[in-house]
Amino acid sequence: MSARGAFMAQTDLFTPISFGRIEAANRVIMAPLTRNRAQDPDGVPNDLMVDYYRQRAGAGVIITEATQISPEGKGYAWTPGIHSDAQVAGWKKITDAVHEAGGKIVLQLWHVGRISHVSLQPDGQKPVAPSAIAAEVQTFDGTQMVDVSEPRALEREEIPRVIADYRKAAENAKAAGFDGVEVHAANGYLLDQFLRDGSNTRDDDYGGSIENRTRLLFDVLDAVTDVWGPHLVGLRLSPFSNANGISDSDPMPLFRHVVEGLAPYDLAFLHMVEGQTGGSRDLEGDNSIADLRKLFRGAYIANNGYDREKGIEAVASGAADAVAYGRPFIANPDLPERLKQDAPLNDPDPATFYGGGAEGYTDYPTLNAEKAA
Repeated sequence: MSARGAFMAQTDLFTPISFGRIEAANRVIMAPLTRNRAQDPDGVPNDLMVDYYRQRAGAGVIITEATQISPEGKGYAWTPGIHSDAQVAGWKKITDAVHEAGGKIVLQLWHVGRISHVSLQPDGQKPVAPSAIAAEVQTFDGTQMVDVSEPRALEREEIPRVIADYRKAAENAKAAGFDGVEVHAANGYLLDQFLRDGSNTRDDDYGGSIENRTRLLFDVLDAVTDVWGPHLVGLRLSPFSNANGISDSDPMPLFRHVVEGLAPYDLAFLHMVEGQTGGSRDLEGDNSIADLRKLFRGAYIANNGYDREKGIEAVASGAADAVAYGRPFIANPDLPERLKQDAPLNDPDPATFYGGGAEGYTDYPTLNAEKAA
């Protein structure tokens, strides 16, 4: 049976699946969710985060919140990193807790590029980007929402350093006990900025043609898969989203080239934001997630606006091998069991999504707790 046929042989959202060498108990994936709880000034994961991830170990795979690969990669206050020994130790507590609870967890590797503010950057420097083009969006500086700062263009000789940062972060993720990593190339952050002609106007070998604009992504995948080996690295893309002010004049040929270029990497999975990030799933014109999905021969994780019915249908039809849920996992730590039983879901409180303490983070009840009450 072909690899594709093997994935389609099991058609239940609640059955096990192998994401490469990552064995998952079900196909309900916890999407990466920025929660801004790493309030240590150095971005060290804390004990509250240990409880949060442990509670959600019933996911087939937990994909962590986006985690900066370097101080330069930071774009929001109170987000964790994976570039220091203390951060590695903090994440190790989390992976140990998830594994003790029977779960699997991969780390999302993140560099925000231009989606940052000078107050969040080392020595107050400008954020970096493919080109010196500011995004007309805001970020959180720890006190309030502020306009992102104008970036500076990365010099050609700096790009190997950025790739080395991804490699070191991948090594640190392995030391922290993760089951794999996901490269974040979606939602208008650095790798997505290099992909798109609206943010990348370079005239060197990292700009201009589709082949050049995709070069950094493939360089990063070379580095990360060299650390982890095949079948333990995932990739997140958002081909038709304009999140964080990103744009491209013709995204379909661009992302066709990207997906076709993934074959040599033997990725664990491709994780795709379908439609607008956190918004409409409807796509205009010829933009087609389905066409891109057909080009990828491994496990495909669908994301964006899925409920129980849509998730079951996507897996049963073969449109997806697994489904990533975001906001439902915030308020329902036992989401896979609730979906399996078709039980009512807790409603999330948006006021507690970002920052704060245990309220709206680790205090949502499970089904068992509700029955015992």
